[in-house]
Amino acid sequence: MRMGAVGLIYALSGAMGHAQVTTPTVNRTPTINASPTVQHYKPKTVKPPAPGQKRFLTIQIDPEEQKRALAGQAAQPFVPLTPDTPGEAADKPKRKAAYDWYWTKVSPAISDRSGRFEKALAALSQGPQGRGVRGPRLTDLQKIAMAHGTDILKATIGTEVSPALVLAMISTESAGRHDAVSHAGAVGLMQLIPATAERFDVTDSANPAENIRGGVAYLNWLMQEFDRDPLMVIAAYNAGENAVKRNNGVPDYTETRDYVPKVLAAWSVARGLCRTPPQLVTDGCVFAGG
Repeated sequence: MRMGAVGLIYALSGAMGHAQVTTPTVNRTPTINASPTVQHYKPKTVKPPAPGQKRFLTIQIDPEEQKRALAGQAAQPFVPLTPDTPGEAADKPKRKAAYDWYWTKVSPAISDRSGRFEKALAALSQGPQGRGVRGPRLTDLQKIAMAHGTDILKATIGTEVSPALVLAMISTESAGRHDAVSHAGAVGLMQLIPATAERFDVTDSANPAENIRGGVAYLNWLMQEFDRDPLMVIAAYNAGENAVKRNNGVPDYTETRDYVPKVLAAWSVARGLCRTPPQLVTDGCVFAGG
């Protein structure tokens, strides 16, 4: 007889038809520094007992193997989730940015500012196999400008933020939807998170005029913080100014690496709606028909 504890765990009595019962078998392959032993289950079909007859199913458990399995489980320490301890999602492979190729042509480093804006705009059409970064449709930007152009112009007066940049940001952030809400809690046309709204005295982020005012105020602050470097300002709006500073440039975040070229592509379209197209993201403009 094999060494083990015999347990009566299941009784079959008076059942009609066939019953399917699973009995565990333990994988006995020796392991070294491996995960706990995995049990494999094989289905076994048995016939029901005759009327009035009781029948029991027994399972044998090898105490040594059970001891090894429990020891393996106990060896895995509990690690609490903290800001410095990535959760389960961090263990999954990082999703590749759609525009990874863009950053092989444009330096993300904060120190490589000289001449970068012109290169960044030119690189939008230099993707693999003749592809480039897709910008929004002109008609979509026109609709946003018609609905919110006045608020954009008012908010940018006295700032170093071009109305064309604001229009590009709105298009990228919310596609012009004032009721847009992200999974992270960002609200409105320029997707203000609660902390940013409070920081720039926005009491109702769902109000288009207030939202635009707060978003422009943040962009203007970023212009001062990053010495009017367009790529750093755009990246910081998405990832936060501290992330840009920690990474000494555009962070290697999938979302941010896609976001920056998207905004620049939208800017290239938006500037065409100005009576005098701006050359820099700090230039003023008046929307045609406004």
